[in-house]
Formats: sequence, C-alpha cells, structure tokens
Amino acid sequence: MKISENWLRTWVNPAVDSNTLSDQLTMLCLEVDDLSPAAKPFTGVVVGEVLTVEQHPDADRLRVTTVNIGSGEPLQIVCGAPNVRVGMKAPVATIGAVLPGDFKIKKGKLRGIESQGMLCGASEIDLEDKIDGLLELPVDAPVGVDIREYLNLDDHVIDISITPNRGDCFSIRGIAREIGVINQLTVTAPEINAVAATIADEKKVVVSTEGCPRYLGRVIKNVNTKAATPEWMERALVRSGIRQHSILVDITNYVLMELGQPLHAFDAAKIQGSVQVRQANASEKLVLLNEQEVELNEKVMVIADDEKALAIAGIMGGMSSSVGDDTQDIFLESAFFAPLAIAGRARSFGLHTDASQRYERGVDFELPMLAMHRASQLIADLAGGEFGPITTAEQATVLPKREAIELQQAQVDQLLGYSVEGAFIADALTRLGCAVTVKAEGQWSVVPPSHRYDMAIYQDLIEEVARIHGYDNIQISLPKIEAQLAQYQDQFEMIQLRQTLVTLGYQEAISFSFADLKLEKQLNAAVNPLALANPISSDLAVMRSTLLSSLIPCVQYNVNRQQQRVRFFELGLRFDYQDAESIHDLKQIPTLAVIATGAKTSETWHAKPQAMDFFDFKGEIEEVLAAGRVQVDYVRSERSWLHPGQSAEILVNGQSIGYFGRLHPSLEDALDLSTTWVAELDQSAVLQTYVSNFTELSRFPSVRRDIALLISDKINVSEIQQLIEKTGGELLDSTWLFDVYTGQGVEDGKRSLAFALLWQHPSRTLEDAEIKSGMDHILQVLENTYQATLRAS
Repeated sequence: MKISENWLRTWVNPAVDSNTLSDQLTMLCLEVDDLSPAAKPFTGVVVGEVLTVEQHPDADRLRVTTVNIGSGEPLQIVCGAPNVRVGMKAPVATIGAVLPGDFKIKKGKLRGIESQGMLCGASEIDLEDKIDGLLELPVDAPVGVDIREYLNLDDHVIDISITPNRGDCFSIRGIAREIGVINQLTVTAPEINAVAATIADEKKVVVSTEGCPRYLGRVIKNVNTKAATPEWMERALVRSGIRQHSILVDITNYVLMELGQPLHAFDAAKIQGSVQVRQANASEKLVLLNEQEVELNEKVMVIADDEKALAIAGIMGGMSSSVGDDTQDIFLESAFFAPLAIAGRARSFGLHTDASQRYERGVDFELPMLAMHRASQLIADLAGGEFGPITTAEQATVLPKREAIELQQAQVDQLLGYSVEGAFIADALTRLGCAVTVKAEGQWSVVPPSHRYDMAIYQDLIEEVARIHGYDNIQISLPKIEAQLAQYQDQFEMIQLRQTLVTLGYQEAISFSFADLKLEKQLNAAVNPLALANPISSDLAVMRSTLLSSLIPCVQYNVNRQQQRVRFFELGLRFDYQDAESIHDLKQIPTLAVIATGAKTSETWHAKPQAMDFFDFKGEIEEVLAAGRVQVDYVRSERSWLHPGQSAEILVNGQSIGYFGRLHPSLEDALDLSTTWVAELDQSAVLQTYVSNFTELSRFPSVRRDIALLISDKINVSEIQQLIEKTGGELLDSTWLFDVYTGQGVEDGKRSLAFALLWQHPSRTLEDAEIKSGMDHILQVLENTYQATLRAS
C-alpha cells in the first residue's frame, strides 16, 4: 500500500526524518518496501503568471510571452504550448534552473527571439501529463513561490507491505495509530462532523444474509457530479497509487485511504424499490464497472434492488447502477461485511479490488458510521447536495464480539524470555487501543479494540508488547532447556544401498512428486493419477504413480545434450492408485527406481563399448538386492510398458516387490530413446534384511553331478531349480543352471537345460549309492511333474 508521508504527518508528526520513520514502520512489522520522492530533484522553478501572448514573427507554432514571476522585470519567454494564454498561471523554469535529468535552463534565442526561461508542462517537473501543454495552476496560486513548495513536491511516497493479519493498517488512520504508539504521540484526526438530514428521502434496506452484520445507506439528492476534484485531494490519491476519476469516486477513494472503510455510491434513480443485501441466485448475471460480465452463484453476496443485482458486495459495483455525468441523486453505502463472506470471492472472478483487499482481512465493524459522516462532509463541501437520514440495518447477534483476554506478567516473561515492567505492558496495550483492567499486581484483563481481529489469545498480546517494546531491545540470552537428546542413528542399510548404486555408476536424482499426465498414461494407460488444483506447470500436473515418470524426463534432458550413457536412481515416494476410491484411500509408497541407457561401461582405450543387455542389468539389480540381503525369485513380467521378453517381476515369498527390464520398443520410439533399462522396487522390501545363521563348513569333499534335461520352453527355469532343491533333500548343497541350448537335435517347443548339482554331507564322505539314489529321485520327480527327459550326449 502506498501513502503520502505528508498526508500521514497531518495525523501524527514525530520529530524524525523520512528514513527513520520508515525504519520505525518496518520494526513495527509494517515493512517498507520503498521510500521514494514525490518528484525527482529539480531547482529554480517558480509560479508564474502570463501577462501577454503574441505570435512569433517567424514560427507558426511559437508564441512570445511575457511572464511575471513576482520579482524584477517580467521575463520574455518563447513558448510552443497550445494552451498558453493571458492570465494563466504555470510553472516557470528561470535562467539557471536545473530540471530532472540534469537539464539546465540557459538564456537563448528561438528563431531570433530571446527567451529568458521556460514555461513548463507537468512532465518537465516529473509529474503526470494530463493535457497537451503547460501545467495549469489554480488562479489563486501565489506568483513567485517555489513550485516544489506550492505543489508539495518534497513529499515522499511510502510503499508498505501489509501482512494479512493487519487489515486495520490499510489506511492513513491505521498507520498513524502505529506511529503514534511507538513515538508516544497523540494522533490528530481531522474534525469529522455529522451532516444533518435536510430531506426525508431514504431507501428501505433489507438484509437477509449473515455475511452483512451492519449496513448503512443514505440518499443524497442534487449532487453536482461534475464538480472538480480539489488539487489537495487529487494529489493525495495520486501519491497513494489511485488515479483521479470523478468527484464522487474520488471522495469515496479518499475516505477509503484515509479511514480504511470501503464506500460505494449508486445512482439512486437506477435503484428499483428497496436496497437488499442477499446471497446471489444461481446463474444470476451482472455486468461490473470494468465491463466484465460475471455469472453469480449462491456463495456470492450481492447488493440488489427489487428486480436485479446491483453490485457484488464488498468487491465491485455494477454498470446498471453506476454514477455518471447525468446523475443527480445518489445512494451512498457504508457497510461491514464479514471477512469469511468476502474471502476468495474476488479471485473466483479474476478480480482484486481495494475493497475486497480490506474486507477479506477484516474492516473495523465500528467504522461504517464514521466513514459515512466523513464522506457526507466531503460531498457537502465539494459537491453540494441535500442529505436524507442515514438508514441502518443491523444484525447484532452476528456482529463480532470483543472478548476479554486474561494476561499475567509471568506469561509475558516466560514467552519473551526476559522481564518487561508491568507498567509498560499496561501502557503499551492501552496506547494500542485496548481496554486494560488491572485485576491484581501482574494480572490484567484486556479487551482488544474493534479494529484488531488478530488479538484473540494472550500470546497475541505478548507479541504486541514485544513489538512496541522493540525487537532491538530483546535481551540476548541462551534458553534454559532441560532435554536429553537421543543419539542420532542413520539407517545403515539405506547408506549401503546408495553406496552400492553409486559404485555401479548411477547418480542419485531428486525430483518433484509431480509428473506429466501424458507420460503417466504412456507408461500405464489404466492409471488415473490425482490432478493438482494449481500445478507449477503442465508437465508437473499430477501426482506420480511411478518414479519412472520423473526419471525418464531426466534421461531425455541429458540425452538431448549429447550424453550417450545416462544412469540414474531415485529413492522417493509414489502414489498407489489401486483400489483407491477417494483421495483418502491413496497410499504413498517409498520406492527405489533405477534407469539406464547407453553402453554397459564408459568408453576406454583398451576396450570397445558394449551395449547393455538383459543379463547385465539383471546382474546390477541383483547387486542392489544383495546390498539389502534380500532373497528373491523371478518370473516373467506382464507389464504393458516393458519389453515382453526382456523383463521380470521380482518376488519375495511369492509376492511382487517390483520389476526390472527394458522399456517396450514402441514406448522407446515414442519417447525418442534408445534401448533403456528400468527397475522399480518397493524400498521397504529391499531394506528388510534378515539375520544370517552361520553353518560350520564341512571338512568332507563335495561331489558334483550334472544333468541335461529336455523340457518345455514354457516352464520357468526358477520353477525347475526350486523343484530340484526341494527334491534333493539335505544332502544336496546347491544347484545352478550352467547351459541353455536350443537348435539342432532339440525339437520345437523344447530346450535343453543343464544343471550342476553339488552334493555334500557335513560329517562324512558320501557314497556313490546315496548320490545315485538322490539323482534318480530328482529325475523321476522332474519327469512326473514337467515331463522332462534326460538329453542324450
């Protein structure tokens, strides 16, 4: 919010300079974003009066004038402004003057005629040009007075950042109260007198919503809507960042900035019947003052007459009841609207107005009558009119209540960490407008003022005491904390997991939990991710169901920048949408994701790069699983985004904990990627370690026997191996696959699988008969279960 320093000082004028005043406001939690002069520095410009105007003999667009500047002989000045005329008063830059931009005025000649200075337009003294020509000053402007003094250009504009809890400070009055408190000065408000009713005309007001506890209205007839806005009011508004409009709009804006109370003037002739404050009807439409047509709903409060909506309450008026040049009678509104009834409504229509900004934060509910008197006074002085009685509609039961807050000295000392004198506490709260009652020594009952919605509990009062006492006065001391801190222990398995991945050549990625809906659908067409209400960007619009939707864009970004070998992993959360009927059913699953593209190893001088294949990637995943010491099985994966022949599900006790494999070739083409390997594992399952049981090594020799089986290629090797281990009994120490063959000698639909079987007893040497019996039993079970036969050599 911008305010004029000089305007502020008419209310309270501490003996400090502009910079100190700004520092005081900042330390009061009203941060000053900018302190700028009302006009850039310049010198030598005074008020002048044009005495004569004659045509330049050698230039059609130039005139030769004589100008009285209040001292010495009148100056001869050549001027090209179209509005120069005898009798007008305008700024005159005399010889030696320095204008903004370091422009120096010297005696010179224009087309042979001597010019002893320059008549100035508004822009030449760093003001806004409203007309093409000279800045016309009022006829009573004193000739010879420095223009900076006359136009108050040594003023400063203070730009203050108001926090949401301090709606009371969106006005000169509110800021003056704060400055008065910190400097222990009395605030001198302008004298406001009630304008007595001279006519009986009034509008009936009907309030049918709890969103408007108090509504004041007044009929004013025969108002001169074409009256000129006085220069002092226009100057105050412009320096507050508000453009000058018409006299009635300027007066309501002036009261808004002065007192903080939004007002609105309706054309009384355009109101049919009574004035109603109600909730809008469904699909009710209204054309606003900015010519925007909006469709209303039952959540929006409106000001209406017997036929139609006239304005959105507390936000903006409508065109149908707006005041124009032909308006004679007005209905002036001053109301208190509940903050929750206004909050968010302006934004729903893409609006942000001075009124909504204040009502959303809370306007003093005792202020509407004072503002009505102030506006009536200004209208009477500046635009005339006949005033009707003030009509008041009030719902006392829904007006805000100011409850007493109990405060104790011990609470202040405990929360601040140092002691503040009780006399200062009571005095500071009293100067802030609170009603303070001393109940006992060090105990007070405090009733906050009507404009301080943010005072509700005793901690709020203590914050005010600290603010007024001064943050710079807070004593530096270490807090006394009797606490026993637990020893920090990081999860060793997580560190080991990260180290394993880094050793394998992967880099950790940290990304948003948001993803691109299109990519999510490409990976899994069946998923319906949760959409964000206000996404950062279109490619971060949904909550990810897989970490791959975060890692794939990282790979694409690097590949597009000539990185041929890219390897990432991420430990993060994904959303599980399976069986989730509502947002409350969603589960966040800690997940490990791995992605790799390019060669198996980096290019070196002693070996050519080799493309990574399924078994290379499987080996890396098994190292990751080994870091977590997880015992797993594998089955073919049926996931749609994976290559059907080069992917696998990872099982623990028959339950899938993730998958790994190559992206489906069609998806690689769609993403413009070369062969890309991915894996995604349940993080908790990977880190769920087991405790090893040591078994003493046997001192007796082991015996190896190999078998080559002809078996259907539809049967998973893991199933065969599990059956061998189960059938072999305690004497079978281990088994593994060492050869796979298809081709000549093996019929279609089958393959040859060669397994090594290692037999060993912990306490004696095995006999051939025992081994032969075990082998025969295994072959018999394989034949019965899978119709497997021994392959002839």
